[in-house]
Amino acid sequence: MKSMQGKRVVVLGGAGFVGSHLCERLLDDGAAAVTAVDNLITGNEENLRTLKGRPGFSYVKADITEGIPVEGKLDYVLNLASPASPIDYANLPLETLRVGSIGTENGLKLAEKNNAVFLMASTSEVYGDPLVHPQREDYWGNVNPIGPRSVYDEAKRYSEAITAAYGRKGVQVRIVRIFNTYGPRMRLNDGRVVPAFVGQALQGEDFTVFGDGSQTRSFCYVKDLVDGLVRLALSDEPNPVNIGNPREMTIRQFAEAVRTAAGGGGKIIEKPLPKDDPKQRQPDITRARTLLNWEPKVPLEEGLRETIAYFREVAVRRSPA
Repeated sequence: MKSMQGKRVVVLGGAGFVGSHLCERLLDDGAAAVTAVDNLITGNEENLRTLKGRPGFSYVKADITEGIPVEGKLDYVLNLASPASPIDYANLPLETLRVGSIGTENGLKLAEKNNAVFLMASTSEVYGDPLVHPQREDYWGNVNPIGPRSVYDEAKRYSEAITAAYGRKGVQVRIVRIFNTYGPRMRLNDGRVVPAFVGQALQGEDFTVFGDGSQTRSFCYVKDLVDGLVRLALSDEPNPVNIGNPREMTIRQFAEAVRTAAGGGGKIIEKPLPKDDPKQRQPDITRARTLLNWEPKVPLEEGLRETIAYFREVAVRRSPA
């Protein structure tokens, strides 16, 4: 059975929320060398705090659209580099498009040069506001190509296309479509629903939902997601694979779950629904179950406890002595 034991891996976007957890998992699995590459445009060097000093770990500050300054033989190039929240890609539209296009191709060239496996972290956003539910990998999506979310959606769709093209050239490629993920190391102000609700609960504020809160999402704990990423990287599957939690719930139900886990929070207030916001999101994970023997294991209640504990710890670290 394949493993990461003794492998040399570069994680693009390694100082991000998911990237830093992935670096940790790779080292725990016995990788000989793990290099995190990040320009910190949305990543945070603080996420690498527990990794620095570990044997085999290194960090390179670099913008992958300008090249990837990593030397030596590599076995895996894992690409998680991209702004990934609505606030980020609204503020960084061109950067989002460039990292999904130029940055992805630079990663593919690095993998090709080393005869390494290239894993592309795509997203459920490639399905847009889906007309098929739950979403299977053979669904082509319903995406507005020029709307406010298009810079992210189309960057990821392009990154999948160029990854598949390099795969047809002979590069060993993997494509993962990541659904809503949460856990420690998320940014409290990144605009996504988990940190937004947790922050509001911890401060005793009202929960802000967009629309009437009936839109659905499926939340996967980061530890489960990373396990799926590693399993896919080690597999021989070149086609897209959904990784996410199929437990679907409305945003209102999720607000109540956060209230229960945090022990606080005010009433639910409604704001206008953003343009092109998906009404339903739920992965069909049949392919992940069949090909990778993967499915999520961490219950939402447990994951929320860990996430809330992290945000409380961050608040203590940042408060004046």
